[in-house]
Amino acid sequence: MKTHNIAIIRGDGIGHPVVDAAWEVLQAVAKPSGFALTGTELPWSCAHYKETGVMMPADGIDSLRKYDAILLGAVGWPAEVPDAVSLHGLLLPIRKAFDQYANVRPHRLLPGVEGPLRRGGFDILCIRENTEGEYAGAGGRIHQGTPQEVAVETGIFTRMGVERILRFAFAQARARRGKLASVTKSNAQKYSMVFWDEITRQLAAEHPDVEVTSYHVDAMAARMVTAPESLDVVVASNLFGDILTDLGAAIQGGLGFAASANLNPDRKAPSMFEPVHGSAPDIAHLGIANPIAAIWSGAMMLEHLGEKAAADRVMAALGDTTGRGIGTVPGKDRTDAITAAVLSALS
Repeated sequence: MKTHNIAIIRGDGIGHPVVDAAWEVLQAVAKPSGFALTGTELPWSCAHYKETGVMMPADGIDSLRKYDAILLGAVGWPAEVPDAVSLHGLLLPIRKAFDQYANVRPHRLLPGVEGPLRRGGFDILCIRENTEGEYAGAGGRIHQGTPQEVAVETGIFTRMGVERILRFAFAQARARRGKLASVTKSNAQKYSMVFWDEITRQLAAEHPDVEVTSYHVDAMAARMVTAPESLDVVVASNLFGDILTDLGAAIQGGLGFAASANLNPDRKAPSMFEPVHGSAPDIAHLGIANPIAAIWSGAMMLEHLGEKAAADRVMAALGDTTGRGIGTVPGKDRTDAITAAVLSALS
């Protein structure tokens, strides 16, 4: 029996219960599907930072290399550790060290879920560049604490980085409905975003079977609300992709349904799978966190590992659960009740 070795980082807040739920579902589907999952829990989190002064140990990246994938819950506890510390101390280093340059987030309504638009029929796959752009970390501050203080944040866009995320997005569009929306703000950002648009046009000539449309990010935000069914694959830079996918989460019913994959498409290093919702400290102790996004992220992990049939079974169980009205309204059902319903649907 094939075995996949998974690093489990529950992180902070609701990351703990939702990862526990996802892992229980993944274990339930594994053996009947002809494979095994072994998990190693790594206690890296804001609590770990408070104890040790680091979000993960110095050899953390090296220790993760041996795993087939990483399942992450959530990172952050801003009342205890600044978000800039937790993000740059764990999540971003993993994404960059393992060249997880494609952040993939699906946005569609599960059966029985009613989004704020009161409409369905949309199925959007957002592809976000994940290792450079506006989150490259290039910049600095001088004259701190004085009236002359200056802060500079520089976006870094390389031809290799832009071209590879666009090629990945073109491939996803070819595998789906053949439509690609490329998002920039080239009317205002005349260097980086014009550069992105130019590469989009060059690659479009290589993909005549894909219908390509370029949008400014503000127009795309409006289109996701007014005509989401017109969109198929959407590709954007790190910052724009981050913002648009929270909007995507909103129209699909909320962050409790928002799954994501941080992919190394070349498979030269482990990829990481996580719900988008964050640690939600305000409800972490209430037992009402929706585990569906984490379970959906786990299904994406199974598909990446080559276990598509098992991934499809998990997604069918999620659809059966929400179709019966379980887990569809934030806070209505407890975490363990939603998990039990998914497990029941699997069996």
